[in-house]
Amino acid sequence: MIILKKQILFMLIIGLFVLSACGQKGIVNALDYPVNDFSAVTEENKPFEKKNLDGKIWIADFIFTNCADVCPPMTANMTKLQKMVTDEDLKNVEFVSFSVDPTVDTPEKLTAYAKNFGLKTDNWTFLTGYTQEFIESYARETFKTLVKKPQEGDQVIHQTYFFLVGPDEKVKKIYDGYKEVPYDEMISDIKSLQ
Repeated sequence: MIILKKQILFMLIIGLFVLSACGQKGIVNALDYPVNDFSAVTEENKPFEKKNLDGKIWIADFIFTNCADVCPPMTANMTKLQKMVTDEDLKNVEFVSFSVDPTVDTPEKLTAYAKNFGLKTDNWTFLTGYTQEFIESYARETFKTLVKKPQEGDQVIHQTYFFLVGPDEKVKKIYDGYKEVPYDEMISDIKSLQ
């Protein structure tokens, strides 16, 4: 009888371990870069800070309105991802595009840029209103990505990644946002953070 009770207890403990492992949320081998504070204005010329995203899952990228090559495809790709998030009925997901050319990208220009893509701005915010120095250091320090405006010309150098940020305010994962966008992987990762 004692042996049977021990076997039942052992099976219950094993069962609890299995169930608790299945219920874990998150991303395996997450980067967990902490997201630094920022202060900006939106395409609607409203103040916006990191605290506006507290407790939310968000996808960030770095674009600018005069971009001659990679930004339009990146924004089209993000628009597709936004639609997939809506179709999957995923809640508490935001999209954030930081302008890497804030002296040129006024709220009005960002509004016109967003309208060209027919995207929904109810959960997608375009940001500007900070200095060039700020966005270059912020991208480098928080997202570990390059942003640099050359002294000559109007094309800002930046990388073409999408960044997944968890509700714990940490960068979880980086994805190609330009050519080989892993949509299914991104949706799966977003679900794991819900």
